[in-house]
Amino acid sequence: METIQVVLDKELLHATNKVARRMKANRSALVREALREHLRRLEIRAREDQEREAYMKHPQDRNEARMWESVAAWPDE
Repeated sequence: METIQVVLDKELLHATNKVARRMKANRSALVREALREHLRRLEIRAREDQEREAYMKHPQDRNEARMWESVAAWPDE
């Protein structure tokens, strides 16, 4: 692992310390997990944006969904 220096304002540092104590983890572990989660969410958002752009370039035809209705329907009992 690499060591970095991060500057936090007092309120954020206080909240970080409080949560770290409650979770019985150190600050570094808490910050690593928070950063991983944030990066994961950014990746999801980027993929959603790409999909949204693709659908805007090639919108779904109204009849396109109809061909899947029989597959998606619950079978008769």
